[in-house]
Formats: sequence, structure tokens, C-alpha cells
Amino acid sequence: MSVSLSKGGNVSLTKAAPNLTAVTVALGWQVRSSTGADYDLDASALALGADHKILGDSYFVFFNNLRSPDGSIEHLGDNLVGGAGGDDEQINVDLAAVPPTITSIVFAVSIYEADQRRQSFGQVRGAFIRVVDRTTGSELARYDLTEEASTETAMVFGELYRYNGEWKFRAIGQGYASGLRGIAIDFGVNV
Repeated sequence: MSVSLSKGGNVSLTKAAPNLTAVTVALGWQVRSSTGADYDLDASALALGADHKILGDSYFVFFNNLRSPDGSIEHLGDNLVGGAGGDDEQINVDLAAVPPTITSIVFAVSIYEADQRRQSFGQVRGAFIRVVDRTTGSELARYDLTEEASTETAMVFGELYRYNGEWKFRAIGQGYASGLRGIAIDFGVNV
């Protein structure tokens, strides 16, 4: 049974699925209006340590770096169009293989070349993030972003994190007007 979260809400994935070893984090969206240029939204994952900073640039998983060095996080590929309904991009996380140095994994979506194309999340609707048990295919948690984000060109959708031996998921929904670069800098990626 899936838990529908609101901004800031969290759920214990370990309690929802006691035998959970791997998840797919699926992200989706639709474009509300067009400026004439195609939209290309990109999902990414940042593996963070206890200081809430990235372990190293190779732990920034996105369309140009599809796997973390340990192989526990894998981006399933860039969808250059998206917005057709359903999952647009997916990132697999092998929870059993995530090294203990990774305490959380943040999931973001950014609009490729947003400034040049004059695009923002204000033109995006129906954005969501959901966590699916890879073994059973069951959706465990879902967060539908409802906030208006008129100037934001990137957003942190959610976070998988460890707490007292459990894997949990938190709905975040934090926008950045500074794009993916702003998110990367905040979490310590060298850009």
C-alpha cells in the first residue's frame, strides 16, 4: 500500500516493506505550456555522507554519469522528451549495496538549458516522485508536487535516508532558481 506524502512528510520504507533490498525511484512530469522550444527535464541523484555533502563528484548520478562508483545507484537513462504521463526517468537504488558512508540520497530534477530556452517549473505540471519496491513492483511512497514554482529551473523532489537502521523517504519539493548548478554547489559537487 502506497503512502501519499505532502511536502516535508516522511515514511519508513523498511516498516512498509520489511524485506526491502532495492527500490526504483521514478520521477515524472508534464509540460503545461510551451515557449516553442522542446523541454528536456533531467533526473539526478546525489549520494551524501553524514555532513549532508556529496561523497565525491562520481557520486553525482545523472545522464552523463549513470552509475555510482560502487554500483548501488544506477540512472536508467535520459528521456529527452518526457511528459507523456507515467514515469519519465527512473533511478535504481540497491539499498543492500549502498555503503554505510552514504547516509542519504537526494533526488533532483532540472530543466536542461532552462535559461537559454526561457523555461521554468512554472510551465511544468503533474510533477511527482515515487518509490517502488523492485522485488514486488509495489509503490511504497509517492509525493505529488503541487507548489507553483514560477522561476525555479531545478527542484529537489525527495530524499532516501537512513535513520536508526531503517531506510526512510522524505518529500522535499525545494526549488532552485540557479538550476542544477545551484543544487550541485549546495551539496558540494565541484562544478
